[in-house]
Amino acid sequence: MKPITLKEVAQACGGELHGDPDIKITSIVTDSRKAGKDSLFAAIRGARADGHRFIPAVAGQGAVCALCEEAPAADIAYILVDSTLIALKGIAEYYRSLFTIPFIGITGSVGKTSTKEFISAVLAQKYNVHKTSGNFNNELGVPITLFGLEESHEVAVIEMGISGFGEMTRLAKMVRPDISVITNIGYCHLENLGDRDGVLRAKTEMFTYLKDDGTIILCHDDDKLRTMTDYRGIQPIFYGTGNDEFRAENIVEKGLDGISCTLINKDTKIDVTIPTMGRHNVLNALCAMAVGTKLGLTAAEIKHGLESFQNVGSRNRIIKTEAYTIIDDCYNANPTSTKVGLDTLSRLDGRKVAVLGDMKELGTDERKLHREVGAYAKTVGIDLLIAVGPLSEATAEGFGDGAYYFADVDGCIDKLGELLQNGDTVLVKASHSMQFERIVEALS
Repeated sequence: MKPITLKEVAQACGGELHGDPDIKITSIVTDSRKAGKDSLFAAIRGARADGHRFIPAVAGQGAVCALCEEAPAADIAYILVDSTLIALKGIAEYYRSLFTIPFIGITGSVGKTSTKEFISAVLAQKYNVHKTSGNFNNELGVPITLFGLEESHEVAVIEMGISGFGEMTRLAKMVRPDISVITNIGYCHLENLGDRDGVLRAKTEMFTYLKDDGTIILCHDDDKLRTMTDYRGIQPIFYGTGNDEFRAENIVEKGLDGISCTLINKDTKIDVTIPTMGRHNVLNALCAMAVGTKLGLTAAEIKHGLESFQNVGSRNRIIKTEAYTIIDDCYNANPTSTKVGLDTLSRLDGRKVAVLGDMKELGTDERKLHREVGAYAKTVGIDLLIAVGPLSEATAEGFGDGAYYFADVDGCIDKLGELLQNGDTVLVKASHSMQFERIVEALS
């Protein structure tokens, strides 16, 4: 982090400073364990713990200031605010303003993280890239991500996730992207957003703080995104598998070995083998090509970047055991991403098994949407479906014969050995709160 003074911090968040205004900080943390020399500790009241209790400890670890909602019982400079969370966003907005490098904001219902990794892999061929790590893509995670910017960084790739209206506006106010990317509009967070048109409105709030000479990059394969014509005179750049500005031809899926294709933009053609399975990753690669082209990368640099891509976390992670091939995709799930996973599974060899769990935050149509996923699994040729969780009973109903239902993860794990056969390929997918990583661990 660039050193900034406590005076700058206090002014950025409208806080009341108690301490030397010229003291400089070199990091801002919300985890007391990460507080060290010259750090500012932001004390957050959480569901499990109140960060204010840790202020004396961080003072002993070298922290020079606390951002807090009440005066601390410790000998440390502090900035008093009404809300630490709101204050962090103000500080993040100010800190971002200190940088003139390109900022890429990425959102979408499915594939945000994978697209972020594709873009980062491409841009890393020319630039020193700062990118979102883990799931730091919400109103707390984005400030933490921004505070990780160093003077040496030449481009920032920021993932932005939301669950309700207004959130994207607040994220965009901090990030102020030069390039706005939306991957797709799916069935997610419908409890708050209502329907896909609501999702579209919420995601496109990102454009509110897009630079006047900014760039919008959208997936034309998505029926909602292709309705976008322009925003404040900015014409979107479209990528897709049709006759788009950035398009793909000669797509050949190679199962677990990835997917080959030709990526095309005007007179540029790039023959590439993407080192991860799934036809949807062609779209991710096209998006990365569009961003890379906008930022001046050569075809050779884009090709090398795409072929160096690596999945992160439990996203299409392939685990091969003596008995099974496991597709660990249990980081999260909604109807759109689950159908994409089923498509990928359906194209693989051998017996195909889907272990699917509840998809959260789908609103009043949640059971209907689960039933549709089950029916879709049958349609694409899944041999065996194992449904887990209260809502997933509807998934089993949609699949019909060949489906097994368990109320919870423990019940599923107890019976997996009886249901699976040697040589099975097993997709494991559910919303994160279902703790399906336990199933992956049991299978491994």
